[in-house]
Amino acid sequence: MNRRTKTAVFGAALLLTATAAAASAAASSDSGSSRTGASHSGASGLPAQAREAAALTGEAKLYRSAGDDITFSFDAHLAAKDKADPMKATGTFEWSHYLNGEGARAKAKVDCLLTGGKVAVVSGVITSSDLPGAKGKRVGITVHDLGHRDRLGYSWASTGTPVETKGLPNCVGSAPFEKVKKGTGDFSVTPWQPDL
Repeated sequence: MNRRTKTAVFGAALLLTATAAAASAAASSDSGSSRTGASHSGASGLPAQAREAAALTGEAKLYRSAGDDITFSFDAHLAAKDKADPMKATGTFEWSHYLNGEGARAKAKVDCLLTGGKVAVVSGVITSSDLPGAKGKRVGITVHDLGHRDRLGYSWASTGTPVETKGLPNCVGSAPFEKVKKGTGDFSVTPWQPDL
């Protein structure tokens, strides 16, 4: 998606959000006493906090028959106020891959998060790694939160390593072809619900 198209899409989403909010406010004021403060506040009487727009969290190891030790962890969030712009997501994700004492680890700063149902795609730029040439590369990961045994895929699946991936756009991952190793953890996806 080029910058002009992206701006138009996000602009339209913001306009829809503002229109929906105005309509909701009008309906709320017209309904009088049928809507009390209790529906808009918690037990403390303070306004209820809006649910975040999207999230991907958790940690787990991947299953490999050869015994590879592969761990992924996520702490990625899109705030409610940024609902119309997935590229305002924040957080980090990291992973490591070792076999017979050899391998590497990396950590990335989130720059986009899109979720739909129980599937999430997160991307970010590597900020630290012991894999030569990896720092500064964008990577994308796809997670399918199945509850009992999640799945995961990564943008470098077809290139071999993140170093060999050229010019990856934001929020691009691969099909979640890997399985989480049973009993090693779990991923949790909060679905994005844009105003379309």
